[in-house]
Amino acid sequence: MPNGKLIIFSAPSGSGKTTIVRHLLKVFADQIEFSISATSRTRRGVEENGKDYYYLSVDEFKQKIENKEFLEWEEVYAGVHYGTLRSEVERIWAKGKHVIFDIDVEGGLNLKRQFGKQALAVFVMPPSIKILEERLNSRSTDTPESIARRVAKAEKELKTADLFDTFILNEDLEDALAKAEKVVGEFLKA
Repeated sequence: MPNGKLIIFSAPSGSGKTTIVRHLLKVFADQIEFSISATSRTRRGVEENGKDYYYLSVDEFKQKIENKEFLEWEEVYAGVHYGTLRSEVERIWAKGKHVIFDIDVEGGLNLKRQFGKQALAVFVMPPSIKILEERLNSRSTDTPESIARRVAKAEKELKTADLFDTFILNEDLEDALAKAEKVVGEFLKA
């Protein structure tokens, strides 16, 4: 694979990583492009195939695993897979851009292990589990059971923050965006 850089933003659901990544895509539009993940989960709300995710059936996902088409993948919940297609990263690098990820914690750590110094791994820290739960509830996209599952997972994920290159506390969004710009800007110049 070519030698572009990878910028990995990981966090528990509801921490604000998607908001931060969208902001960085505007600020560094000429240098970075978003890596669209593949998933076997169903669409939420107005999500679009090829824009938000590449939606695959469980069988299609498993076939791509067998064909070694993923850089990383995992079964996040029973029957719900997420992964990074090798072809997606190659597509972006072929354009001369660096790849930015909005990815779950385990996937982010898997990519960091594979790419080492070629990757910047950033953990977005929520102010608290209580605020995280409030954010998930305010989305109105998940069932109470799904939210409970995400909160339980978040409690475990928070313990991995020190495995990332850096972390950003997302208590005040403007501060979090400014720190993200600084960290990514320095990494792109290095």
